[in-house]
Amino acid sequence: MKIVDAQVVVTSPGRNFVTLKITTDEGLTGLGDATLNGRELSVVSYLTDHVVPLLIGTDPHRIEDTWQYLYRGAYWRRGPVTMAAIAAVDVALWDIKAKAAGLPLYQLLGGASRERIRAYGHAAGRDIPELLDCVRARQAEGYRAIRVQTGVPGLTNVYGVRPDLSVSDQLPRPVVEDWDTPAYLRHLPRVLEAVRAEFGPGLPLLHDAHHRLTPIQAARLGKDVEPYDLFWLEDCTPAENQEALRLVRRHTTTPLAIGEVFNTVFDYQTLINEQLIDYVRSAVTHFGGVTPLRKLFDYAAQYQIKSAVHGPEDISPVGMAAALHLDLAIHNFGIQEYSGHTALTGEVFRHAYTFTDGYLHPGEAPGIGVELDEELAAAHPYRPAYLPVNRLADGSVHDW
Repeated sequence: MKIVDAQVVVTSPGRNFVTLKITTDEGLTGLGDATLNGRELSVVSYLTDHVVPLLIGTDPHRIEDTWQYLYRGAYWRRGPVTMAAIAAVDVALWDIKAKAAGLPLYQLLGGASRERIRAYGHAAGRDIPELLDCVRARQAEGYRAIRVQTGVPGLTNVYGVRPDLSVSDQLPRPVVEDWDTPAYLRHLPRVLEAVRAEFGPGLPLLHDAHHRLTPIQAARLGKDVEPYDLFWLEDCTPAENQEALRLVRRHTTTPLAIGEVFNTVFDYQTLINEQLIDYVRSAVTHFGGVTPLRKLFDYAAQYQIKSAVHGPEDISPVGMAAALHLDLAIHNFGIQEYSGHTALTGEVFRHAYTFTDGYLHPGEAPGIGVELDEELAAAHPYRPAYLPVNRLADGSVHDW
């Protein structure tokens, strides 16, 4: 079997997605997600100009060899653009291999280690009453674990709370969000107290600090929220400085999750070796694919650290499906983020995975279980979009 074609498809059924479609001489096709939110076209160029020409004529079954060839052969290793491009190739090849075997991907990864995959959803509100209403709405949808985010008094636009702009409303520059760390640190414990008072101790609650704290601020927050028994505190401080988590860990027993902006195992070495975190958060799409993420989970398992794959709306159904097959197979699964997608996205990317009563399953279709409607995808072309930028009260960009 040989690869005879590889195409990069960019579509925007509500938001931008980048998909690689690989075709073999036996008519099998495989899909991979290459979406890099806010920098999508950089990965399109990387794939189209530098990777696709290397794939034509190669054996799609040689997944590990292809991965190493693309990672080591470029000389310039790592980074989100490179790893998203490699991830797309890797997932597409796994998709082809599983289709050739007539099996869902998880069977090639060792088979199921569980019957279903626990997911958590997002709840947010501009104030506490609105947040409580949103938690109720998520529970009504079936979620049994919920991430809570709320507005901060005195701030207008806050991460996780500001209503998403539709693509047609996107500004030519990033939206500016407000930030005030002392106000946030004062407010969040009150928010969690209110949520616990309303929903009791049994609901797993998660919170994302989104890299916005210094190590000592993160340590203080972790300690302050201990009475509310968080499932985890996510991205409490910019984790490029891995040593910073030593300080946080010394001061709190609140579980810590980190890694959605990480691209390789090297970003995790100190965090895992010293057991400074409890959950690894990388996405299949941004970590180079199924091949390296499975290795990361095996490494983390030696230190009783669990998986928690990043799964926001900007991970396409292709990336989500690949994650679910991995979730089902690994032993040290923790929880899966799941924000869902728009109905239109579901039409463009028809998928076999399901969400029922708070749990996900990848389905039994051969491969990863996703098919791309290319005609519908072409009807929704790329549109410029940006992630927000944060500024302090004095107008300066925050220095996280």
